[in-house]
Amino acid sequence: MVAEEEAAAEEKVNAGKEREEAEEEEMQQQIDEIEKLRKELAAAKEAAEGYLNKLKYLMADFDNYRKQMEKHAASRVETIKAELLLKFLNIRDDYQRAVESARQKKSEPAVIEGLEGILKNIDSLLSSEGVMPIEAVGTPFDPSVHDAIAFSPREDAKENTVTAEIRRGYMLNGKVLRPSMVEIARKIVKNSDVANNGGAGEE
Repeated sequence: MVAEEEAAAEEKVNAGKEREEAEEEEMQQQIDEIEKLRKELAAAKEAAEGYLNKLKYLMADFDNYRKQMEKHAASRVETIKAELLLKFLNIRDDYQRAVESARQKKSEPAVIEGLEGILKNIDSLLSSEGVMPIEAVGTPFDPSVHDAIAFSPREDAKENTVTAEIRRGYMLNGKVLRPSMVEIARKIVKNSDVANNGGAGEE
């Protein structure tokens, strides 16, 4: 009887140990599974960050490309606009000559007024597009906005001063659209000045 009770107690203890071992094994499996999931989550997060960075680079490249295309398109539009405005300037030159010719020939006032009206409308259109005339006569010669095509010996003007405007020049939004064709002064050297300079040299 005692032996049976001891055997039953030992069996009960062994069963408890087996149950504890099974629970520990199950818990370890759960821990391993959680660790595995944690590693997979970290790898997925790292991959997602990599994809996000690549996406950011692609978006930045696309934005730069878009800006370049917009800049190129704007530049092309400005070039086409400048070409068209140059043609309008040539038309304006023709009407300016027509007005001057009509005045010289003393044409009918209505004809002169009509030509002047057209010329005024052209000037208004050019001004609305940012086209402004370049100052020339009486200003110092500036090769960035003036083209010297003639020289005038003058005593009453400072050397390299623009004395006449052959063809009017224009600026477009601060840039030269068409340079002015001008005549500039050349100082006349008087014989008395030469003699004085020569005499000074001899001394």
